Amino acid sequence: MSDTKIFMKDLLNHSVKDLVNKRTELRKRLFTLRIKNQGWALKQTHLIKVVRRNIARVNTALSIKIKEQKWQ
Repeated sequence: MSDTKIFMKDLLNHSVKDLVNKRTELRKRLFTLRIKNQGWALKQTHLIKVVRRNIARVNTALSIKIKEQKWQ
């Protein structure tokens, strides 16, 4: 799934719509990880940090894309 680091150069190749969909997918994944962690069912707790950082990367790429569209 989205449990590995996402690189900015890969994100900048996507459209705004794709980035919004990716962010929604990551937020859902983060929610399920948090629920599992509360129920002591999550063995790999570091995944919460990885997904949070991936969401931040997607948000950064989105803001870059939106600024690019604004200037064109």
